[in-house]
Parts: sequence; structure tokens; C-alpha cells
Amino acid sequence: MSNSHPAAHHLLGIALMSVAMLTVPGVDGFAKALSADHSPLFVSWARYAVATVVVLPLAGLSHGGRAMFPTQRRLAHLVRTLLLVCSMTLYFFAIARIPLATAMAAFLVGPIIAVAVAVIWLGEELTRRKAISLTLGFAGALIIARPGGGFDPGVLLALAAGFCYGFYLVATRIAAFTASPLQTLAFQSLVGALIMTPQAVATWSWPVVGEFWMFAGLGAISLFSHGLSIAAFRHAGATTLAPLVYLELVSSASIGYFVFAEVPDLPTLAGAACIVLAGLILVKRTERKVAAAVADRRAG
Repeated sequence: MSNSHPAAHHLLGIALMSVAMLTVPGVDGFAKALSADHSPLFVSWARYAVATVVVLPLAGLSHGGRAMFPTQRRLAHLVRTLLLVCSMTLYFFAIARIPLATAMAAFLVGPIIAVAVAVIWLGEELTRRKAISLTLGFAGALIIARPGGGFDPGVLLALAAGFCYGFYLVATRIAAFTASPLQTLAFQSLVGALIMTPQAVATWSWPVVGEFWMFAGLGAISLFSHGLSIAAFRHAGATTLAPLVYLELVSSASIGYFVFAEVPDLPTLAGAACIVLAGLILVKRTERKVAAAVADRRAG
């Protein structure tokens, strides 16, 4: 990655992460629909199995058979894959019980964990604007979750999923520069499928013909969104990108409303507004840095 214009790289990272976070809830929508007739463990395995079938040939053609997987820091890649498998499986169990927007609100404890770990472990700077953005996003999640309004075990599952996801974000940052996004996707898809195979066999249920396109969608959207997020971490740090995970709530609430007739109430809309504002603070800050860098270059 070039260091000539770091602000421009940060903006690209923010853009990639934003698109990834707005599209990945499509996986949740398919998973919620499929969980009505299939175990979340089987659905989780199917997501990885479909992704493996798609990405392995692409990785082989792009890097060759011997280099289709990461060759450095394989332990870091294994850890991030394990964290992602745990996070996704717990979340699939959560959305089988509670509305998508509620599950996502609880899940969004993840960026808080990611920022804390990145600051303590990776030594990344926690600027005032990042802190404000993170606080706004978390406040929006709390407004939607309304922890004092009653507790559902599904919320606990979503919180556990978010905790795992926070560590996954940091692990992705560590592993991002050791392999291409395609190599990383090939590794996580194959290893994830292997890890989930025993659980899938134990909870096996045959899909009907009309469900095959949803299972295909699980893998395709997941590959697309995770590929973008991996690429994003090659351009920006965890403390910059973690707050953008809050954009998932906007997309999740929309899917819940249009697909599952889960009508967002006023607190949900207010919380979503806080989350969007949190993301805009980051983007606006980076746009100013890019403009300043371009102006300095022209002046020179």
C-alpha cells in the first residue's frame, strides 16, 4: 500500500467497508428465512460450503494451486476464521428467535470490543472524532435494543456473536497484509466448511428445490461483502472501520420491514439516525484530509 496519500487510502477503506456492511445483512435475511425449516448449524455450514465451491476455483486460477491459500501468519488466519464461524453461528441462532433489527442492535457491541482491543493491543490511535463516532453508534444501538424493556435469550446470543465479531475485526486487520483478499476468502471458506461439517451432519435436513437459490445467495453475498471488508482493512485501521459496522443496522431494519413485516418503531428510527451520523462523521473527516492532501500536492 502506498504511503503518498494515506488519507485517500483511508477514504477508500471507508467506502469499501460501507458497501460491505450495507450488503452483508442480505445473508441474515436468507438465514432467517431458512432457519424456519433448517437448523442454524446446517444453515451456517451451507453458507461456507457454497462459498467454498465458488471461491476455490477463482483462487486457484488467480494464484495457482500451491498459492491459493495464505502462506504467512496462518495462525492469524485460522483464529479470524474461528472467530467468524462462532460469531456467524451464534447470530444465526439469534435471528431465528428475535427480529433482525433487535439482533443487529445487540450484535453491534462488536465495534466497541474491536476499538478497545485495537487501541490496547495494536497501539492504534483513538482520536476524539473516532470516539464521538463510536459513542454515537453505540448510543443508537442502545436506543434500539432498549435493554430495560425486557430480556430475550436471543439478545444474549446476539451479544455473544458481537463479542466474537469484535475480535474478528482486529484479527482481520492483523492478517490483511499477509495474503490477497481472494487467498483469505479461500482459506476462511474451506476451513469454515470443515469446522461446521460435523454439526451440519448432526442436524442435516434436505432443502427443497425452491430453497436452493437462497442457499446460493448465502454464499454469494457473503463472499462479496467479506471480500470488500478484507480489502478495506488493507487501507484503514480497525478503529476507523469498526464504527462503520453500525451501517448493518440500517440494512437489517430495511430487510426486516420489507421481507418479514418487522415494522421499525420510533426508537429504532432514532437509533438508526445516530448510527448514520456516526458513519458520516468519519467520512467527512477523511474527505477534509484528502482535500488538504490534494491542495498541498498542487501547491508543491
